[in-house]
Amino acid sequence: MTQGGKENSGDNMALKGLTGCIRILLHNVKTKGVICANITKRSDCWTCRVGAKRHILSENVIKLQEFQEKKLAVAHQIYGGKEEYFQKLNQKLQKKELILKDELKLLLHLCETPDDVDTARNAIYRYHEENFNVAFGEFKFGPLFMRLCYELGMEEIAANTIKDKTLRGFFSDSTSFNLAMDMLFMKGYYDSALEVLITMRDLGVPFNTETVTVAFAICYKLNTPRSYKICTALLEEAQIKGQRVHRQAYCFLVALALKQNDLARAESVYTQIMNPENQICQNLKVLILAQSGAMNDVLSILASALMPNSSPFVKKPEFSHEVADALRAQAAEKAPLRERVERALARLQQNGQVTALGLDAMLCHTPSRRRRPAGLLQERGRSSSRRTFRPLQSTLLLE
Repeated sequence: MTQGGKENSGDNMALKGLTGCIRILLHNVKTKGVICANITKRSDCWTCRVGAKRHILSENVIKLQEFQEKKLAVAHQIYGGKEEYFQKLNQKLQKKELILKDELKLLLHLCETPDDVDTARNAIYRYHEENFNVAFGEFKFGPLFMRLCYELGMEEIAANTIKDKTLRGFFSDSTSFNLAMDMLFMKGYYDSALEVLITMRDLGVPFNTETVTVAFAICYKLNTPRSYKICTALLEEAQIKGQRVHRQAYCFLVALALKQNDLARAESVYTQIMNPENQICQNLKVLILAQSGAMNDVLSILASALMPNSSPFVKKPEFSHEVADALRAQAAEKAPLRERVERALARLQQNGQVTALGLDAMLCHTPSRRRRPAGLLQERGRSSSRRTFRPLQSTLLLE
């Protein structure tokens, strides 16, 4: 076997071992009663049990606006009106007749109330009963149903449906689980969100980049030794697979490591963040330095943040009031250091660079939707050469 083959074999063995470790951790969470049968609400900010409740996924993933626009278009195209369609479909359900793919797709786009969703769930169960052993092709009903629940604020129905063993195979995509966890996270149901993650793992649904980010956010909010172990194991698994990890996910783990008093892990994970120039990374760096006793480095960062000669169009670095409080606590017993810290913080406060925003709110921000410039989209969408009008691929080969 070549050296590369040995390395691949070693990576595969390590990944299998790590996957087994995560399965054990998640199984222990399930069997030791950390997860409640009913949705249990918990919240957690940096220093207390009340935290920001925002969704983690961007609109690129949630696609709620796109879903609503599609619903509006379908509502205008339906022949005979929504009520008539629901009446006919309910009759089919009562007679246990076959529900067709297009009928279910149309039904999910017509739902407007919890009662409508109840009908849709019955149709899903009926459809899956008839088609559980048939490949659905490229179309996935799961994200459609989850976006419907997202729109109507029905996170409990979403969680119960996606965890139902009788629907095994219906929710076979990562997006459905990501949307369900994001819904539960937004409402503060962190235990139930972790249970959805467990179900996802048990069903063998692959974890993508968004899954890792939401999972880290859930573990951060739970802030327990077990959730910390799950978070670190997931990072190791993602890195072994060569999977991209969002900067926001790294920040969640750094913050969780600091909460769990694991300074070495926090420092190690922070060094893996690409482009740690944003506000939350700067705040986390100051906390890491403060906890490690490097207060001179902290003061240097605070001094450079004042930027007396900077352009008024450049956004100045801002520090959470919680970071300021942590610095004061760190310097409390050393009078000379305390005075230097107070002077630096006073200047930042005067400049409006100490914000009332907590670290939790910074971490749990809603990502902005990434848009490519229109020109770039048009350029990428070209299929023919502007010069020869031939297909672009053949033109490139000729040139």
